[in-house]
Amino acid sequence: MSEPLLNVRNVTKAFGGVKALDGVGLTLRPGEIHALMGENGAGKSTLIKVLTGVYTPDDGAMQFDGRVIAPRSTREAEAIGISTVYQEVNLVPTLSIADNILLGRQPTRFGFLRKKAIKQRAEVALARLGLKLDVSLPLNACSMAEQQLVAIARALDIQAKLLILDEPTSSLDEREVEFLFGVLRRLRDQGMALLFVTHFLDQVYAITDRITVLRNGAFVGDFAAADLPRLKLIGAMLGRNFEELESADSDPSPAITEKRATFLEAQELGKRGVMDNVSLSIAPGEVVGLSGLLGSGRTETAKMLFGVLPPDRGSLSIAGQRTSIRSPRQAIRLGLAFCSEDRKSEGIIPHLSVRENMILAMQASRGPLRLLARSEQDQIAAHYIRALNIKTASAETPIMNLSGGNQQKVMLARWLAMQPKLIILDEPTRGIDVGAKAEIEKLVHSLRAQGMAVIFISSDIEEVVRTCERVVVLRDRRKIAELSGAEVQPNRIMNVIAHHDE
Repeated sequence: MSEPLLNVRNVTKAFGGVKALDGVGLTLRPGEIHALMGENGAGKSTLIKVLTGVYTPDDGAMQFDGRVIAPRSTREAEAIGISTVYQEVNLVPTLSIADNILLGRQPTRFGFLRKKAIKQRAEVALARLGLKLDVSLPLNACSMAEQQLVAIARALDIQAKLLILDEPTSSLDEREVEFLFGVLRRLRDQGMALLFVTHFLDQVYAITDRITVLRNGAFVGDFAAADLPRLKLIGAMLGRNFEELESADSDPSPAITEKRATFLEAQELGKRGVMDNVSLSIAPGEVVGLSGLLGSGRTETAKMLFGVLPPDRGSLSIAGQRTSIRSPRQAIRLGLAFCSEDRKSEGIIPHLSVRENMILAMQASRGPLRLLARSEQDQIAAHYIRALNIKTASAETPIMNLSGGNQQKVMLARWLAMQPKLIILDEPTRGIDVGAKAEIEKLVHSLRAQGMAVIFISSDIEEVVRTCERVVVLRDRRKIAELSGAEVQPNRIMNVIAHHDE
């Protein structure tokens, strides 16, 4: 094997006493596509920012191309030979392709840009990718895949030896992904080292030579992709015992469940660049889980159903009536509610009180001219503070003063006050303490007993099993299986994720 191009050893980085990286290692060689894998909070983004000079590590050492490095900015990292292409292309859409490739380093003469030289250098950088584009076109005339390739060409123009690709395929369709992979293989064959960060299992095994796994900020292992079974990779990412999973019964007999009238039925629902076709149904008084690794399409499916990401294909029926949901307002009118996983930016309004946060959805549904009476607001707040055991000094306490678990309960109260027929709970227990988790799981069971339909999304597979009667399993933005009855077991779900269509 060739000598390492990059050698990271025992790198540690903490924020406010919390270790985002705890003794992490990473080794990359020239002519290698290397995957960096891990769930949310694993430390992938922090490690990338350390490599590119955004963060300075607290401890550890990094060697690049045979010498010790400590970049203090992205410019320093690029001068060393490390360049990054992010999920969101960070270029100027109104400038030409050529100007984007050479932005900040265009050749000049007597203070004037050398247009011909700029064009030629841009074409050379694209030619290295096997790509021929009219470099005079504005970047916004290009597809997302072409914009990603322009960002890569920019990295090549600065003579990068290591290219970091952070979720480069998240907005691409299958044809565009395959074209990009052809480009990456070409660069690998030219001797470049590529660090590929993704959540798509199929893509990892299609393109990468080696895999490094992080979990909770710590290094788990460095594996040859050809020697790493999918189930072992998933077990490493989630902290499960591989031998235990491997020996699990892979085909348990499903239990017979009673037939109930369907409230919501989606057939082949999908959106280009977001989700492949997904079919699912749910009845009143039923809890259906959406399970899969990060990036599998759980939240995207929820947002399609709720009209945040309106689907462009497939059909949807609510209470037996064919419909299409083009906005959250329409979803609410049809009896749907959606409690987002990101309560900080998509849920709470921190400086408003508990009461004001609770009545937001109800007030929005009535419009600005039909204000809820203050007495009615007080009654709603008092009822749900008592019913959900929300720990707050009063209904007038700013919600930012509450714990994460109690903020989550306020978000649930906001939607329960609308008396929905179906509620989508996206990671309702993320970032809250064990006691609050148990209370929310208990609440979900009580909602089912009251006849409400619940779609439950969680990255905690054991939590899904405890809570759900049926589980729709997703991988790489498509539905791969649906489990029910005795099939709903952690080992069974993980086996399906790992082995389906192998």
